[in-house]
Amino acid sequence: MHAEAYDPAEFWSRDQIEATQLTRLKNVVSRVYNKCEFYRKRLDEAGVSPDSIKSLDDIERIPFTTKDDLRSQYPLGLVIVDKADLVRLHCSSGTTGTPVAIAHTQNDLNTWADLMARCLHMVGVRREDVFQNMSGYGLFTGGLGIHAGAERLGCMTIPAGAGNTARQIKLVKDFHTTVAHILPSYALILGERLREMGEDPADFPLRIAVVGAEPYTDAFRRRIESLFNMKVYNSYGLSEMNGPSVGFECLEQNGLHVWEDAYFAEIVDPETGKHVKPGEVGELVMTTLVREGMPILRYRTRDLTRFLPGTCPCGREHRRIDRILGRSDDMFICKGVNIYPQQIEDVLMRFPEVGRNYLILLDNDNVGDVLRVQVEIREEYFVEDLRVLRGLQARIAHALKNEILVTPRIELVQSNSLPVSEGKAVRFRDQRNSK
Repeated sequence: MHAEAYDPAEFWSRDQIEATQLTRLKNVVSRVYNKCEFYRKRLDEAGVSPDSIKSLDDIERIPFTTKDDLRSQYPLGLVIVDKADLVRLHCSSGTTGTPVAIAHTQNDLNTWADLMARCLHMVGVRREDVFQNMSGYGLFTGGLGIHAGAERLGCMTIPAGAGNTARQIKLVKDFHTTVAHILPSYALILGERLREMGEDPADFPLRIAVVGAEPYTDAFRRRIESLFNMKVYNSYGLSEMNGPSVGFECLEQNGLHVWEDAYFAEIVDPETGKHVKPGEVGELVMTTLVREGMPILRYRTRDLTRFLPGTCPCGREHRRIDRILGRSDDMFICKGVNIYPQQIEDVLMRFPEVGRNYLILLDNDNVGDVLRVQVEIREEYFVEDLRVLRGLQARIAHALKNEILVTPRIELVQSNSLPVSEGKAVRFRDQRNSK
């Protein structure tokens, strides 16, 4: 075993990875074909049988699975084991419509915990660490998924849950928490609260944070790292693929390794469904290779990313995906230009004057679309000299136009004046049809 490995599979060669993937792909296709009416019908319609999977390239012959498909099979239409063998259920986030339900056996939970432990170990978390989980528990997968991985590593794990900033700070101080799982937007809220208390966030005992659950840019990550003087590692997961543990950064912080012994990842053109060229951005498509209770074939995540070229200096040959660049369904069009909210965040976070929060508003002034960006300015920069503020407005507007090819209206507001949430941050609001 490699000296820094939690699991020998981390350092498998490409040949080992791909041979295992083919064996497991054949197995999962056979299982769903024989035990799931939905998939048997889909595979028959596509002319695919278990015996016809001869190579990994044959995965392209398998039809996609979409979120609407999962909703159509609610509650347990895709489960292929006896109901008595199920030990946990998670549902996707959202408050309206039919949810997506994912059911797990005990073996599934054990595998998930092992994969999550593998992720945490990769970034330097060890059993001596105190791990504070500042994520919501319940039907949301982030809480219990990360929690199980930390416990599997042997960390003292504090299930703090989301919100209640004063309690989070007390727990970190009293138990000398060294690793936290936290939403990136909430990390800045935490830092702001410490400053209000007259404390320097860099003196906090945290040395590592794992973040995910909402899109954010690398500039946003660097701001958190600088604020707390700690390392921040990006995590990727989705309920349909268990939750966190699908992909994780290593110490290099240069892309997220997808654990290819457990998942088969593809990147396709969102319009055509065909594989994009190596290095091109497209939609991530995922297949579970080891899930027992409810396997899913070729799930369209709607998340946009790309495979990063080359081998990671860490030595792991599991392919890396870029940080999620946006969602194919999050893109908005303004003045005929395709824009992703993360493009705007990437520009804003380059300005030291910009605070923790911003809001993108899309309006219509009866002539055409109007893009407004409300930006909080840190208190020390929000001066009375209008010339200074107007100069900052102009610089932000110019930088954004260079990035998104549309000139926005920049509205500078005081720190802590925009709505905040201790859950996922709301960064974009389309108001064109609300007036």
